[in-house]
Amino acid sequence: MTSTSVSHSLGAPVVNRPSVVAVGTIVWLGSEVMFFAGLFAIYFTLRSTSPQLWAVVSPHLNVPYALANTLVLVSSSFTAQFGVFAAERLQKSRTGTIWQFWRWGMVEWFFLTYFLGAVFVTGQVFEYANLVSEGVTLQSSSYGSAFYLTTGFHALHVTGGLIAMLLIIGRAYAVKVFTHKEAVSTIVVSYYWHFVDVVWIGLFLVIYVLK
Repeated sequence: MTSTSVSHSLGAPVVNRPSVVAVGTIVWLGSEVMFFAGLFAIYFTLRSTSPQLWAVVSPHLNVPYALANTLVLVSSSFTAQFGVFAAERLQKSRTGTIWQFWRWGMVEWFFLTYFLGAVFVTGQVFEYANLVSEGVTLQSSSYGSAFYLTTGFHALHVTGGLIAMLLIIGRAYAVKVFTHKEAVSTIVVSYYWHFVDVVWIGLFLVIYVLK
């Protein structure tokens, strides 16, 4: 027999159910896991069939640069989570000066997260430009195809997350009172952002570290 959590407010029973939006997002992220698993499979398949090509072309990668860019994206997960903490206490914006970050609200933390995410995407664009100048393009070899396919789709997902953050920030400014509904939207976007961060850590280890 399953039990249902019931609370009472002013004598009326209220059933506590998980947010439909949150559950739907988690299910959708499950499908995204399968999508990226397919990309990883493509990468490993191409690599296994052309090990000598990988050995020749992979030195073109700037690992320290990619590591710095990775740290930028990872740090954005922490700022996004601080934004979630502020949203959970229904604090839309800061209660102190801009320098008192410990008194920031959801908006300030998400603006910082957006900035860090934008820096990451910009960093990837510069990396692409450098690789293309060295002859590593999408059509140059199976290595180029695998590299741009995996990292490019991830960059598109990060860009989608940046757009979602702008929508959340705009929604916060649009409402007069920051309520639980807005907080749930913030949490859902943070789920997605943490997901793309974890995926990138996997990509970084496979593409830049694993020899």
